[in-house]
Amino acid sequence: MCGTDTDIGKTLISSFFVRGLNSFYWKPIQSGIGSETDSQAVARLARMNKGKIINEAYIFKEPVSPHWAAEIDQKVINFQLLNLPIVDGSLIVETAGGLMVPITRNFLQIDQIKKWDIPVILVCRSGLGTLNHTLLSIEALKKRNIKILGLVVNGEKHLDNPKTLTEFSNLPIIAEFPFMQKIDSKNLDILWKSLNIKNKLITLLNSKKDT
Repeated sequence: MCGTDTDIGKTLISSFFVRGLNSFYWKPIQSGIGSETDSQAVARLARMNKGKIINEAYIFKEPVSPHWAAEIDQKVINFQLLNLPIVDGSLIVETAGGLMVPITRNFLQIDQIKKWDIPVILVCRSGLGTLNHTLLSIEALKKRNIKILGLVVNGEKHLDNPKTLTEFSNLPIIAEFPFMQKIDSKNLDILWKSLNIKNKLITLLNSKKDT
């Protein structure tokens, strides 16, 4: 689960998919803790068994880019700890920040995604600015031959942006995630069923196997 920017809603959307798929969840690098970590937020929103939440490889104190957060905490990132965990089922991986965020001084988040060799769901805003940010993110992923399952558009419904993103990227919109007054597992379940997400994902995954 990747985003076109920071605070794009990746954790909320990750909770949505973790809940709907009864999936495992992993946030390899957490920069900044606040009132709760992203893993704790997913466990709360998706109401998942704690055994489904895989511990972070790194938790840094400051809410800044991982490369700088590690330096502030005087830690060196060991890339062996970022290898994908082996799980019995599906796994949602939530990245730290946007695609071009540095993990170290010479290694970007998008480099790690390429190394993982897993398909990407790209979360983007629904409103102003999303066309530029999203199309640039898609271009960066395609340049590195990283598979993109599709887009999740997050926020108040926009009459044109999803259509324009599809036309220029030739990628499907997996979901238009609406603004929700109350976010809890019950409402996530209702939305999951109404958007028919599981069948969409099965179709998209099968189509990627054929390409």
